[in-house]
Amino acid sequence: MAGPARDWSGAVETPALDALRGYRAYARRWVFLLALSLLSCSNATLWLSFAPVADTIAQHFLLSTEQINWLSLVYLVVSIPSGLVAIWVLDSIGLRWATILCAWLNFAGSVLRALPYMAIGTQDPFAFLMSGQSLCALAQTLVIFSPAKLAALWFPEHQRATANMIGTMSNPLGILVANLLSPALVKKEQDIPIMLGAYIIPAGLACLLATACLQESVPPTPPSAGAAHSTSEKFLDGLKLLVKNKAYVVLAVCFGGGIGIFSSFSALLEQVLCVNGYSNEFAGLCGALFIVFGILGALVLGLYVDRTKHFTEAIKVGFCLTSVACVAFALVSQLRGQTIALAAICSLLGLFGFSVAPVAMELAVECSFPVGEGAAAGLVFVLGQAEGMLIMLLLTALTVRRAEPSFSTCQDGQGPLDWRVPMLLMAGLCTLFSSCLVLFFHTPYRRLQAEASSSLSVQEDGCSAAVDHTPLPADSP
Repeated sequence: MAGPARDWSGAVETPALDALRGYRAYARRWVFLLALSLLSCSNATLWLSFAPVADTIAQHFLLSTEQINWLSLVYLVVSIPSGLVAIWVLDSIGLRWATILCAWLNFAGSVLRALPYMAIGTQDPFAFLMSGQSLCALAQTLVIFSPAKLAALWFPEHQRATANMIGTMSNPLGILVANLLSPALVKKEQDIPIMLGAYIIPAGLACLLATACLQESVPPTPPSAGAAHSTSEKFLDGLKLLVKNKAYVVLAVCFGGGIGIFSSFSALLEQVLCVNGYSNEFAGLCGALFIVFGILGALVLGLYVDRTKHFTEAIKVGFCLTSVACVAFALVSQLRGQTIALAAICSLLGLFGFSVAPVAMELAVECSFPVGEGAAAGLVFVLGQAEGMLIMLLLTALTVRRAEPSFSTCQDGQGPLDWRVPMLLMAGLCTLFSSCLVLFFHTPYRRLQAEASSSLSVQEDGCSAAVDHTPLPADSP
């Protein structure tokens, strides 16, 4: 399949054909991508702002570790029912209004979280924290589903994977910021208001940019044949087609499981490492390396698949390597004094795992075309959030309290948890999802095939027009 894919790409990228068909890419597509990326980054920082300093937050608000986990887990819970609504909003109301709505929900949630420190006499600050997180969770479904649709509607074929990569990886970039910024800001309990206020700033900037600069959902002229026929299926009809598409179901279940595992890993990393004497700062560093190498891997892989169209090969190899890194983390994280090994493993886990996320979103659109991009990418994410909620609940349920060893750095006021069994289970699930994807996922690239057919049709029309307008030779005297 790789060979024909390259031929399709070349046909679509021909400037003469683009001019003949009237396709055009507008410079303002980059402004839209900037607004969406900043919004996604801000939303992710709000999601995991508490996780790197979970023990300090628990001690300050007199909460249990389970309650602190729910500040992250609420994202997964809320996004499951709201995800279907977000799919309809994207494919029916339009990308512009969906982005503006998302920006205001995200900003309102960030302010609500800090309200206990702005208002005097607040009786239950945890209720404000949870309410703010819930509003941000509603925004997450809109912003996570949008990169694939933005790439399809605004970017030419040879830039789609790269644009999707930038928009998608802005979310883990926000996780990186949270892993670095929260431990840096919260050295003691009195610093928590500063942290909450700091996260309002990017949310406000994203809200301002989205509201002021986004003027339309689609460009006046489509940039590609795929964009010209985008979202041709109605909402419910599209969902029915996705459920009946075997390749899409396999991809959604396996990649959704990967989303669930990575969400649990990001939310629980500090709690897993503090048991064996690792500091919050080191846990934040591991989370940062996890994201940095994931973004670098996504950049390289996005450029690679834009040129070669090896979507299937890239995601299968990436999943297998991710499983190896996940097994290594499950084993090494239970040992003391392995800072270099843990940092290297977290880097590899991000490099192999996060890098396939944009490719998977593009592949979801390719194997489900002509179903709308919002539905194709959104249903994968909704399923991933459902699996993430189940995985995170299962992992935390399997932990047991143990007598606090002298080297533990956990500060939640309770005995540390034993994470050996949950981490082995996480590695086993990752291996299972990778095996299923390698064995059972096979698909044609439907969108590329449609664009190739369109290119051939335009070429034939162009040749016919040229023949019709060729002047006939004059008669001999």
